[in-house]
Amino acid sequence: MLYREFHYRWEYDLESSPEKLWPFVADTNRFNRDTGVPSLDLQQQRAKPSKSGRRRLRLRAFGVPIEWDETPFEWVRPSRIGVTRDYLKGPVAKLAVLIELAPRSDGGTKATYQVWARPKSPLGLVAIPLQIGVLGARRFEKAFRDYDQLVEAGKELSEHSEARAVTETEQRRFDALAEKLTGKGIESGLAERLVNFVARADDMDLGRIRPYSLADTWSEERRDVLEACFQATRVGLLDLQWDLLCPMCRGPQETSGSLKDIHSQVHCEGCQIDFNVNFDRFVEVTFRPNAAIRDVDPRTYCVGSPTRTPHIVAQQLLKPRSDKVVTLALEEGRYRIRAAGQSVEQSLVVRSSGPPSATFQARSIGPTCDELELSTNCSLSFVNNTDAEQLFVLERTAWSDQAATAAEVTALQMFRDLFSAEALRPGEQISVGTLTVLFTDLRNSTQLYREIGDATAFGRVLNHFDVLKNAIAKEDGALVKTIGDAVMAVFRRPAAALRAMLKAQQELAFPQDGRDPLTLKAGMHSGPCIAVTLNDRLDYFGSTVNMAARLEGLSTGSDVVISSTIFDDPDVRELLAEANADLESEAFYASLKGFAEERFELIRVRRK
Repeated sequence: MLYREFHYRWEYDLESSPEKLWPFVADTNRFNRDTGVPSLDLQQQRAKPSKSGRRRLRLRAFGVPIEWDETPFEWVRPSRIGVTRDYLKGPVAKLAVLIELAPRSDGGTKATYQVWARPKSPLGLVAIPLQIGVLGARRFEKAFRDYDQLVEAGKELSEHSEARAVTETEQRRFDALAEKLTGKGIESGLAERLVNFVARADDMDLGRIRPYSLADTWSEERRDVLEACFQATRVGLLDLQWDLLCPMCRGPQETSGSLKDIHSQVHCEGCQIDFNVNFDRFVEVTFRPNAAIRDVDPRTYCVGSPTRTPHIVAQQLLKPRSDKVVTLALEEGRYRIRAAGQSVEQSLVVRSSGPPSATFQARSIGPTCDELELSTNCSLSFVNNTDAEQLFVLERTAWSDQAATAAEVTALQMFRDLFSAEALRPGEQISVGTLTVLFTDLRNSTQLYREIGDATAFGRVLNHFDVLKNAIAKEDGALVKTIGDAVMAVFRRPAAALRAMLKAQQELAFPQDGRDPLTLKAGMHSGPCIAVTLNDRLDYFGSTVNMAARLEGLSTGSDVVISSTIFDDPDVRELLAEANADLESEAFYASLKGFAEERFELIRVRRK
């Protein structure tokens, strides 16, 4: 028997703009939880996503198993979100939802929420008007009103959930943890804030704690929050974990408690692709509460939420041999248009002076055209010229700047000190992107041992290691290893490495404790590196490392020898140009052993 379709439409006049409401409304995982939708049974998920992104999902409501095929969410940021479900089990046959956010002339938003639902059975004929038409209507409005109030109050979505109650016994434990964190050098206000967050936030916010996102929310320095999270693992408040991110959807595909568990190749079920892991983008460090402190269960209520892929501006599902035009408000920058499951993709640059419209076609064969251009306010036509359903995606190419990547974290001294056992599986090699590699060595150290004796000289060498380590750590670098009297260190930024070495040379040449001066030779180069495990420690190798080691040998001890790559870095040029830096540079050419007789342009940087 075919039942009639129910259609509900609600409108809400809200004070906030569509742009500000979007992050709240687009988090459909939380919206479903807040409006009383049961969590998904992901253990019983029946099928892998199709090439067009369709999924078969399952949950249980009031003891009734419900199973459906879900189309991928369609959206255009920040104006509309929609999804359709075709049910295989349960009292409903089909359900579709559409949310629209339209700007009002006064700066607010006209929010429209529509639901279309067709029953499959007499139970559905009763359940739809009751659960959606009555109970759902109240919950939907409350969620929209609550989100609007949060935006107007300048709060984050995580602050919507009611604070978790904490018993007196738990509070004493959390107070003790805050005190321990402060004892580790974490500022007391930040320590209390982090502990209070773990104590009172809901499970959805604690399953994957991103330190840089927390820092931005709290208006704290990112490095301070990251270091607070590092130290929180030492006092038993948090556990560190590594998330492997898909290059397409950029969502976590695997989570590992140790670098040893990371494989260099990973498969994304949602995007149906295999990809090679690199530390520079695809591995992010996150945290979660230690189970002895608080056991969290971050259930999933929606797998297709637009907030899971915030880099995707628009996503549209088109039937075979069909087309659709979407109106967009874009920020300037670079984008990519692609048809999920196909190799066809198109580069797009958006600038205010660009044309107002463009077309992207998904076709069975044939290359894409040259880079498209569009204006910031534009229309984009998606054309499906194939015989299969296609999911069209428009996404920003810039990577999330809120990710604390493995490449960055493993190049920090605090991480090296606190997590010295963190290393890759033996034989595994993973790219870490571009690093600045530094090598140093003491000049005339052999003569020093002969003149003052082994024991005294060894003490001087250890002291010089402390000076180097402090200088490196203050510039957000990390000492990788010592080799005799030599040091290898890495930095994410060339200017930071140069500042660290100039300071260390100055401190060793003019010691404040009355000891005899030491002369430090230093060389550095910047380029791509590979992470490996060597002697049970995380290490690096590649031509960048080899070249940096050769440059140290060309230093006289009164200078730092840098490659032209470092010299060309804008921050390095700015450092050299600073009047109070009192620095000078001198270019020269040299051949380096192991580099096939090639002559390199190098630069000596020294104090005047």
